[in-house]
Amino acid sequence: MNKSILLKKNNGFTLIELLVVISIMGILLSLSIFGMQAAREASRDGTRKADLEQIRSGLEMYRSDCGEYPTDSLAAGSSLVGDGSSVNCASANIYIGSIPTDPISSERNYSYTSDGITYTLCASLEQSSSSVTGCGSCGTACNYKVTNP
Repeated sequence: MNKSILLKKNNGFTLIELLVVISIMGILLSLSIFGMQAAREASRDGTRKADLEQIRSGLEMYRSDCGEYPTDSLAAGSSLVGDGSSVNCASANIYIGSIPTDPISSERNYSYTSDGITYTLCASLEQSSSSVTGCGSCGTACNYKVTNP
C-alpha cells in the first residue's frame, strides 16, 4: 500500500464546519446586541435622573435667593436667572446655565410645573412602564417624578 495515500491531510474546513461556526457567531452577536441595548437604555435613564437632580439643585438655589420657585416653564437649553425682584434675586444671578435636554430630545422632554410654592419635575424613563400623575407632557408617558423636598 502506498504511504502517501494513508497520510493525506485535509488542509481546509468542510462546509458544515464553517456553517456551524458562522451560526454560533451569529447567535452570540445577536445576544450581545440585545444586552448592549438594555445597557444604553439604563445609561440614558441615569442621565435623565441626574439632569432632574441638576435642575432641582438650581431651583432650590433660586428659591433660597428669590423666596419662591419660578412659575414659568423651563425651556430646554435656556438658562434660569434671577428675576430682579430683590437684591438677592438679581437678574445677573445664574442658577442653571443651560436647562438640560433629554438624551433622546426628539422624542422626549422634561416637564416642569410650579405654583411658586411647590414644583414637579417629570421625565419619561425607558426602563419603566408605570406612569405617574400630576405631570405635564414628557413627549411620552411620564413615569419618573421629582418634587420639592
